[in-house]
Amino acid sequence: MSNSGLPALPAPDRADVTVRLRDALIGASFTADGLLELLGAPAYAALARSETVPALRATRGDTPLETLVRLFLLQQPVPHARVEGVLPVAACVEAGWLTRVGTGAGAAVAATVDVRPYGGPDGEDWFIVSDLGCAVGGAGGIGSREEGVVLGVGGASTTLAGITVRTPVSAALDLGTGSGIQALHAARHATRVTATDVNPRALHITALTLALSGAPAADLREGSLFEPVRDDEVYDLIVSNPPFVISPGARLTYRDGGMGGDDLCRTLVQQAGARLREGGFAQFLANWQHVEGEDWQDRLRSWVPRGCDAWIVQREVQDVTQYAELWLRDAGDHRADPVEYQTRYDAWLDEFEARKVRAVGFGWITLRRTDAAVPSVTVEEWPHAVEQPLGDTVRAHFERLDHLREHDDAALLAGHFRLAAEIVQEQVGLPGAEDPEHVVLRQNRGMRRATKVDTVGAGFAGVCDGSLSAGRILDAIAQLVGEDPVLLRDRTPAQIRLLVEQGFIEPV
Repeated sequence: MSNSGLPALPAPDRADVTVRLRDALIGASFTADGLLELLGAPAYAALARSETVPALRATRGDTPLETLVRLFLLQQPVPHARVEGVLPVAACVEAGWLTRVGTGAGAAVAATVDVRPYGGPDGEDWFIVSDLGCAVGGAGGIGSREEGVVLGVGGASTTLAGITVRTPVSAALDLGTGSGIQALHAARHATRVTATDVNPRALHITALTLALSGAPAADLREGSLFEPVRDDEVYDLIVSNPPFVISPGARLTYRDGGMGGDDLCRTLVQQAGARLREGGFAQFLANWQHVEGEDWQDRLRSWVPRGCDAWIVQREVQDVTQYAELWLRDAGDHRADPVEYQTRYDAWLDEFEARKVRAVGFGWITLRRTDAAVPSVTVEEWPHAVEQPLGDTVRAHFERLDHLREHDDAALLAGHFRLAAEIVQEQVGLPGAEDPEHVVLRQNRGMRRATKVDTVGAGFAGVCDGSLSAGRILDAIAQLVGEDPVLLRDRTPAQIRLLVEQGFIEPV
């Protein structure tokens, strides 16, 4: 892969300089909290959209923090004398973090990479390194068309980090590591972290991210998908924010997988099962095609490898024109020659038309290795707001599946349950009506689901505090409503299973 046109990167093996640089950054409050305090919420939020004017206005002073923001975030040359009192300039230049610009009275230094403060889940001061001008989310595109460019943190990165199950594990694999954010998170709870990428520049930048964040080094391997992983290697956790964009060709390494349609995501999911230890999780972001004459849910079910439970959530769907425009803007093609833009747009639509693709879905795929005779595969659409982080919610989902799989209806009725935290009941009907048309249970945490229940289901959930078995609760409800308790016991387990599966009640 050619990285011609991209600047040289700092040396990751200069640990002494990296430690000094990290100490200087933290000492000047160049942290997520420090930036928010300096810039204010509007300017801080604008940075995530690659809009720099508000931050430039907020850093017109000469404090150490303002100097560092202009240098590493806004990527402005800063006078040498101004930086000298903040950073070990000579050492940072020698190690490649900074480069000299100009001479004499106009001597200045500039950053060679983008360094962004990133707050860890327990308040850690982390730093994500990426190529200059390649923040994610700007209206003008990423700012570089170089094939091997490495992007920083974006919404997809933080989404995957938030949904990942965070339990202590022996070995974790970050497949397609990019700037290293998933490897950085995994280093908190995995004894050994392996990070792979087809782009050698990404591996270099991941090493910088880990070192500058004070995290242990990862086992870095170059290659596509599972190629760098030996046949005898298995993992407790596999995470990947892959190049999932469905595009005509492999133009940009960070986003285009180089396989036809959604084949890269399908291949990644299908090959992951054999790389998981029993009980291990594989979690991915993915795009998938909605093909004419085909059920998109059936398409995704066919991806799930044998021996794995799966939970697949479609978060968004775009028609092919919206999808093409999104990624043309991402590459900055909308700012190019209009004829070139139209040609590229046509190529995207030609590709979709040839494959009979009408729309593209985006969402999360979680696999869990299981020895169950009949694995559970749930494919659903949930475009509504959720509460991140969701890692505990994902783990609990599969634990509840185990419980339901291990308990037949008789065992379920003998079991004890409690109402999950922050569940509210809503009654829907015409004003003044004696009885509601229906009752809705709503979660205020996690997936924030809502489900309709009948009066028995609402009454059952309302008294679940773990003290009485489900059967005894139903017997009491039957007496209250004048219903045969045997018939009520026969018809209610299906509703109990749904309430457990969706997290409204939990086994005690």
